[in-house]
Amino acid sequence: MKWGSKSQLENLLNEVVGWESQTGTEGEISFAPKIKDKLMELDYFQQHPSHVQFHEAGKSRNAVSALYKHENAKKTVTLISHFDTVHTREFGMLKDLAFQPQKLTEKFKEIVEELPEDARNDVMSNEYLFGRGTMDMKMGLVLHLHLIETASIEDWPINLLLVTVPDEEVNSAGMRAVVRNMVKLRNQFNLEYTLFLNSEPSFSQHPGDENYYIYSGTIGKIMPSALFYGKETHAGEPLSGINAHYMASFLTNRMEYVPDFMEEVYGERTPLPVCLKTYDLKQDYSTQTSNHAAAFYNVFLMKNNASDIMTTFRNIANESMEDCQQQYEDICHRENVQPVGNIKVLDYSELIDYAVDKIGNSVVEEVKSRIINNTDLDEREMSIHICDELLAQCQELAPAVVLFFAPPYYPAINSSKNPLVKQKIEQTQEILQDKFNVEAKQVHYFNGISDLSYINYDKNDIGWKAFKNNLPVWEGVYSIPFEEMQQLQAPVLNIGPFGKDAHKLTERLHKASAFEQTPYVLREIITSLCKHSVH
Repeated sequence: MKWGSKSQLENLLNEVVGWESQTGTEGEISFAPKIKDKLMELDYFQQHPSHVQFHEAGKSRNAVSALYKHENAKKTVTLISHFDTVHTREFGMLKDLAFQPQKLTEKFKEIVEELPEDARNDVMSNEYLFGRGTMDMKMGLVLHLHLIETASIEDWPINLLLVTVPDEEVNSAGMRAVVRNMVKLRNQFNLEYTLFLNSEPSFSQHPGDENYYIYSGTIGKIMPSALFYGKETHAGEPLSGINAHYMASFLTNRMEYVPDFMEEVYGERTPLPVCLKTYDLKQDYSTQTSNHAAAFYNVFLMKNNASDIMTTFRNIANESMEDCQQQYEDICHRENVQPVGNIKVLDYSELIDYAVDKIGNSVVEEVKSRIINNTDLDEREMSIHICDELLAQCQELAPAVVLFFAPPYYPAINSSKNPLVKQKIEQTQEILQDKFNVEAKQVHYFNGISDLSYINYDKNDIGWKAFKNNLPVWEGVYSIPFEEMQQLQAPVLNIGPFGKDAHKLTERLHKASAFEQTPYVLREIITSLCKHSVH
């Protein structure tokens, strides 16, 4: 075997980490051909080359799928991973070592006093391997390569579909793109999706957390956003208009840490909302007040869908603007001036209807197309500018707040009640405890956000339509294949290696967990599914 022993797995990890693949770089583009070449080293794929496929994911990137197909089996375990990593700016002078785990680990031993105390202890223990992507999540991909090689050599009577994707760290373009093809692959090869198995690493629940976790779901994330459109004026006559930043302050103050979106499921709670970014759309400095600003708010979810979030968001926005209006009118009364108008709250779908009625659908589509084709803007900025330009065409609505969604959206997915998942979690806990003296704790919602959000979507849910209807860039540069996701009905499970400090300078992987414990567990989990898998 090429990737069977502990040393072989470590060598493979060092190799794939060495293929630098930060999101949005040339390395991310070139990674897919390299991993295909690696898969083609296996005898199985040399005999079945059509079972390794590329899936276009935008911006010259590709997701990769590799199918080990047993001739008599329908039952299929899908192995999901991502190969992009976050940037390495925090590495500073050590940037050249960020993707060389062995060299970086040795360098950290030389400068150990410069590291945080917990990392200092870990580097001197020789139990950890440091480097960007070691933990998040190239080891997960390595584990899946190991499984598919083992299955092909030992002729496991089950199907394994390896799916590894780019762009998980920003917009999950890779996973969103490959979902449609997973439906096609299922039909092409007569597969029966039985389990979606991710191997994202075990994330700490709090600083200093040394517990090992397995996950039966993944938390959701959505970004309700707002464009604030006031009325400009000279700073010498501030009450002749209304400042967009003044309006924004009321909603942002209300949204920050608000409990209205809080969910608690299985004793786990969603983190509180925060404002991720604000924008002043006034491009230059002058003593004119800004009449347009925008803000993005991060909301986590478990049971809620996009419709639920928009309903709560609108209620909060209405309350906030009522407070803003009241305080503004009190100030105008104090200063003996006439208010410039009442603040309206509308969602993006309402703005679109109004704009189409006023200026025509062709003009609305021209505005959207022109902005979407502006490559200087990202998907979030495009969303703001579409709302801004349409409202500029309908200034009789001002002062107004337009509520919309900005990308990305990760639906929450959970399989905690699924009998198969319950059984496999118990099996994992028993193996780790009995064989390795490791206690594995179940978490119901993976808190690191993952690509599992794009499969096993509730086939009866229609709340996603609120996202589609209120996303300015829908289908232009961003969409989610909800209908295909609803066709991929199988439970989800996340079992990955233990590590620490994802996205930090001291990102590191626990070697025993990665090269010995987790491979053993995953082999046992999958081979236990082989019973009754042959038809």
